Amino acid sequence: MQRYKIDHRTYYNFSGMVNLGPHILRLRPREDHELRIESTKLKLTPPATLRWHRDVEGNSVAIATFEVAANQLIVENEVIIQQYNENPLEFLVADYATNYPFTYLPDDLVVLSPYLEATESSTRKLLTAWIGTVWQPTEPIQTYTLLQRLGSHIFQTLSYRLREEPGVQTVEQTLAYGTGSCRDFAVLFMEAARCLGLAARFVSGYLHAPPSSVNYGSTHAWAEVYLPGAGWKGFDPTTGTIAGTDHIAVAVARLPESVPPIEGSFVGPPGANMDVGVWVTKC
Repeated sequence: MQRYKIDHRTYYNFSGMVNLGPHILRLRPREDHELRIESTKLKLTPPATLRWHRDVEGNSVAIATFEVAANQLIVENEVIIQQYNENPLEFLVADYATNYPFTYLPDDLVVLSPYLEATESSTRKLLTAWIGTVWQPTEPIQTYTLLQRLGSHIFQTLSYRLREEPGVQTVEQTLAYGTGSCRDFAVLFMEAARCLGLAARFVSGYLHAPPSSVNYGSTHAWAEVYLPGAGWKGFDPTTGTIAGTDHIAVAVARLPESVPPIEGSFVGPPGANMDVGVWVTKC
């Protein structure tokens, strides 16, 4: 077991006094048999009333409501977790899904269908051609090996670029530019998996790693694919690895725009800037 301390601080500075609308906070890691939360401290300035609930994906969500005007909003979140996913490769895929291609069981398809939705035909043709540079259908291959190869290919052939602007690049943009952020790479991997008929979803969370061009103190993103017998398994194309002990999932969704860490509104003078700091340390 490894303990991690996560400090996530967000500062919104407005051009004048504003009235803050409700803000949705997705800052609490997803608890399961591999991750347990030891303690949490969430502080908002100005003070807010918090209502907690689980969304349709099972993510822990807090809705903050404010009663006073302010020219700055500060969200400070500190979490200490216990991470037990020390051997991420210790899993068994069901016999019928070990080799690609395979077909999900009918009962599973009912649940997985939203995560299998195909992209537009033009994007699908582009992805099929791109996948063809990694694997040809005539080559026998295990499902996990194929996914690992896709993630490694993104890591080896595309360049990471810090993008502070909101939104996610399209598959076409990422492949044309040859660069992208972690969320762009996650979407490319996710769409490629869906093009192969595999259920995939977007993951927002944190990564423990030495400071670098990939890890500069921010949230992180990767993708998960549903493998029968093993469940949802994470693949991180930004690092070219399977998600393991250093990956801390906070929220999952069918679409990346569904799970920003913080989202909200304000009424008042236009103009605002945001500063974010994230520190993930062993403890």
